[in-house]
Amino acid sequence: MQIVLRDVRDADLPIFFAHMNDPEGLRMAAFTAKDPSDSAYFEAHWARIRQDPTIIARTVVGDSDEVVGNAAVFGPPEEREVTYWIGRQYWGRGVATAALRELLVLAPERPLHGRAAADNLASIQVLKKCGFAVSGSDRCFANARGEEIDEALLTLAD
Repeated sequence: MQIVLRDVRDADLPIFFAHMNDPEGLRMAAFTAKDPSDSAYFEAHWARIRQDPTIIARTVVGDSDEVVGNAAVFGPPEEREVTYWIGRQYWGRGVATAALRELLVLAPERPLHGRAAADNLASIQVLKKCGFAVSGSDRCFANARGEEIDEALLTLAD
C-alpha cells in the first residue's frame, strides 16, 4: 500500500477516534488515555495538538484517499518523540513503517525517541526498520491493560 502524509483535517478525527477505540489496537498500544471512549477528552486533546506549533501531526492516507491512521512528533527539543496509530485493518502491510519514514523527513532533528510496549514486537520492528535502536527499558502503568507492563525505549541518534 502506498501512503502519503498530509495535514490533519476535521473529517479525519472520527476515524482516528474509531482506530483508538479498537480493542486489539488498545491492547497493543497499551499506553493510552485513561478512558479512550471519552470523546470530549479526545476532541480537546486533538485541538491542543493541532494548535501547538511544536507538534508535527499528520494524517496517514492510503489508496483512494483512505485515512489509515496518524503519525506525530512531539515534545521538547531534547526529548522529541515519535508516535503513530494505524487502523488494525491496515496492519501487516508496511503502512506504519512507510508513515514513520515519511514523518522522519518532516522532523530532521536528532535524537528522536520512540516507545512501545515490550511485547508489541511489531511496533518495535517498525521503529528498528526506520533506524531506531533499543536504548533502554522502563516499567509503566498501561491504561489499556490496567496494570504495569514493560516498555521498550528506542532512540534514533542520526
